[in-house]
Amino acid sequence: MSDSSPARPSVPVLDVWCELQCPDCRTALDDVRALRARYGDRLEVRLRHFPLEKHKHSFAAAQAAEEALVQGRGWEYVEAVLARVAELDRAGESVLVQTARELGLDAEEFDTALIDGRHILVVDADHAEGKAIGVTGTPTYVVGGERLDGGKSQEGLRERIEGIVDRLLAGQGG
Repeated sequence: MSDSSPARPSVPVLDVWCELQCPDCRTALDDVRALRARYGDRLEVRLRHFPLEKHKHSFAAAQAAEEALVQGRGWEYVEAVLARVAELDRAGESVLVQTARELGLDAEEFDTALIDGRHILVVDADHAEGKAIGVTGTPTYVVGGERLDGGKSQEGLRERIEGIVDRLLAGQGG
């Protein structure tokens, strides 16, 4: 998920390669929340899109997440969609628009964005970058130049990420 907020002082970046129809990404959300709570502004957590072909609605969900970011509620929307993975599997893209409506976002604009494809380039660029660095499944984390695959198991990953971030912050006097 691209971030158009004002430039921040250099802080470690955690890229979370995710897709919004992935049950493992839903499970990983607790770790992502904990990391965001622990580090706050000392760690930039970025959602990166990696829609998988096996999930029919994941590409549309990634585009919808970008629209939510434009409307100022990116992470909130991502969390809400991940909470509805099974419903998205069954009901399809209408869940994406309904979730936007329930969060008070401009649902008509979501619908239009999914039709006109205005966020396709961002999603495609994320996916291509993920493939280029060896992402094969979701969730995958990249922090401090290290890639950690959460698709097999989340066990111990948060602690490993915290160790890397703590080392990076200590290295910059943070």
